[in-house]
Amino acid sequence: MRYKTQIKMQRIFIAVKIDTGENLLNMISDLKAGLKNERVKWTEVENFHITLAFLGDTDETKTEAINNMLRRTCKGFGEFEIFIKGTGVFKNFNDPRIIWTGIEISEKLIELYDCIKSGLKDTGIALEERTFRPHLTLGRIKSIRDNENLRSLVARYLNAEIQSQPVYEVILYESILFQTGPVYKPLAKYPLANK
Repeated sequence: MRYKTQIKMQRIFIAVKIDTGENLLNMISDLKAGLKNERVKWTEVENFHITLAFLGDTDETKTEAINNMLRRTCKGFGEFEIFIKGTGVFKNFNDPRIIWTGIEISEKLIELYDCIKSGLKDTGIALEERTFRPHLTLGRIKSIRDNENLRSLVARYLNAEIQSQPVYEVILYESILFQTGPVYKPLAKYPLANK
């Protein structure tokens, strides 16, 4: 009797890592203090990233094609800078689920996203058709009692310029889920500079 070999699945995504500067840390501290009586699962600062493509459970055989595509796409793309600015919530203040900080519109970031999306399509992976809204998830709201307090806290940073961030590489991550929260393990890094 022949046994089929088990295909190993990895929960993966493509992202740009964000370093936390003093202004970003201060804003998070302020939001945490203001929402200390609410049920919010805050993102660990070492996990901050901008998702370019969430691929979910992907079989290992496709990972190599993704790896090759990212190497080709990123090589020589060129480093650039983005600006973290403002805050908000998804869905809305009546039913808030996520507290985020935004990324100022960046032509280079959109171009990078488009190149990766197109490269994934060429490898047979189609992403959901949705508008690219780059942001950092600061916290996931489990429940909230005082929406007005949340609204006024977010308003403090609505248009605040928080920090600049150099973008010098793209990272392919595996997301490993634990009861305590996800751990993001870098599988490969793709420098953007010409070397």
